[in-house]
Amino acid sequence: MTVSFVLEAIVVLGSIVLGTRTGGIGVGIWGGVGTFILVFLFGEAPGAAPITAIGIILGVVTAAALMQAAGGIDWMVAMAARVIESRPKQITLIAPLTAFLFCAGAGTGNIVFPLLPVVYDLSVKNGIRPARPLTVTVVQSGIALAASPVSAAMAAMLAFTDVAPYNLGLAQILAITFPACLIGIVVTSLVVNRMWKDMDDDPEIQERIAAGAVAALRDDAGGSASARLTYTARGRNAAVTFLIGVFAIVAFGIFEGLRPTYTVDGESVRVDMGVTIILVMLVVSAVIIFVGRPKVGSVPDQSVFKAGMVAAIALFGIAWLTATFIAAHEEYIVESVGSWVTSVPLLFALAVFLVAAMTTSQSTATNTIVPIGLAAGLPVGAVTGMWAGGLGGVYTLPANGPQIAAANFDETGSTKLGTKLLDHSFFVPMLILSVTTVVVGAVIGAFF
Repeated sequence: MTVSFVLEAIVVLGSIVLGTRTGGIGVGIWGGVGTFILVFLFGEAPGAAPITAIGIILGVVTAAALMQAAGGIDWMVAMAARVIESRPKQITLIAPLTAFLFCAGAGTGNIVFPLLPVVYDLSVKNGIRPARPLTVTVVQSGIALAASPVSAAMAAMLAFTDVAPYNLGLAQILAITFPACLIGIVVTSLVVNRMWKDMDDDPEIQERIAAGAVAALRDDAGGSASARLTYTARGRNAAVTFLIGVFAIVAFGIFEGLRPTYTVDGESVRVDMGVTIILVMLVVSAVIIFVGRPKVGSVPDQSVFKAGMVAAIALFGIAWLTATFIAAHEEYIVESVGSWVTSVPLLFALAVFLVAAMTTSQSTATNTIVPIGLAAGLPVGAVTGMWAGGLGGVYTLPANGPQIAAANFDETGSTKLGTKLLDHSFFVPMLILSVTTVVVGAVIGAFF
C-alpha cells in the first residue's frame, strides 16, 4: 500500500506541475492524463467527476458574461470608484474593501483591473504613496473568491462540504470566510499604510515628479480617472439583476425552507444548493437578456466567459484526479497524512497556499488540497477558514495580470515587480493578508 500510495502521489504531483507549467486549460488536461494513468495503469476505480461544480461554473459564467456584454461591469466599476473617491484620504483601506465587495459579488477578481487607474490617480493627487492602496487592492482579490457565493472556488468548495457527513452549506461557509476576509483586509491595510516612505520623503518619486513623469500631477491631467468612467442604463440594469441573483442565492442558502422538496424512494429530499445556484443563474441570464439587451453572440468573447471556461476545464481534470487518488487511498491518508495534519493544522493552510502559488488558481488549489484535508480528519470549519486565507498564495510570484497592471499604472515607480521573484511590492501585503485570514478563519471555523 505504501509503495502504491507513493507512486500514485508522484503521478498526482507530476500532473499538477506539468499543468502549472502549461498554464490555463493545461491544468485540466494534465489532470485528465493523471486520472488516465491511475485508472488504466494502476487499476484504480475512477473517482466522482465534479459535475455539480462544473454546472455551477457554467451557470454563473453565462450570467456574468451576459452582464459584462451588457455593460454591467462598467456600472460596477463606476459605483466602486465613487465609493473610493468619497474618502480619498483613507484610500488604503477604502479601496481594497470596496474592491473586495465587488469581487465577491461578481465572483471574479477581474473587476480590479479598471479600478487600478482610479486608485492610482486618487492616491497620487492626495499625496499617498500609490503602492499602499494598489498592493492591497490587488492581493485582496486572491481571497475574495472564498467569500463569493458565485465564484469557481466556492463551487468547488461546496462540492466537498455541502454533503454528508460535513453538511456545511453556503450560508455557513460565508459566515466563516466573509468576516475572516474582512478582518484580514483591514489588518493588512493598517499595516501597509505604515510601510515604505511617504511620497514627499522618497527621492526617487520626487525625481520622477520633477521630471514631469507623473501625469496625474501635471496641469494637463484632464480630471480624475473616476470622472472618465461611464456606463449605460442597460449596463446598470444587467448588473443589478445579477446582484439580485447573488442575494437570492445567499437567501436560499440561509433559509433552507425556501428550497422545494421532492420525494425519492418514499423520502423527502430538499433541492441542494448546487442545483439551486445553477437554476437561479440561468433565470438571471434570461432576465439580463431582456433588461440589458446584450449581444448574445458576443458572450464567448467576454473576459469573464473566457476565464470561466478555463476554470471549468482546469477544475474538471484536477478534481477528477484528486477524487480518484483519495478514493483509492482514503484509509491510508487518514492513518498517515491525517496524523500530520491534525497535529499541525497549519500544514493544511500551507499546502493550500503553495498550490495556489504554483497554479495561480484558487479553484485548482481548492480541488487539490481541500479533499485531502477533509479525508485526513480536519474539522470542516477549520478547513474552510484556513482555505480562505491560503488562497491568497496566488500572488506569491509577480506573474499575475493585476500585479503587472498595477505596476504599469504606477508612474511614480513605487509599485515594483522586483527582480528576484519574491522582492516585489505585493509579497509582504500578501503574506500579512494570508496569515491573518488563516488565523481568523480557523478561529471562527472552530465554532462550526
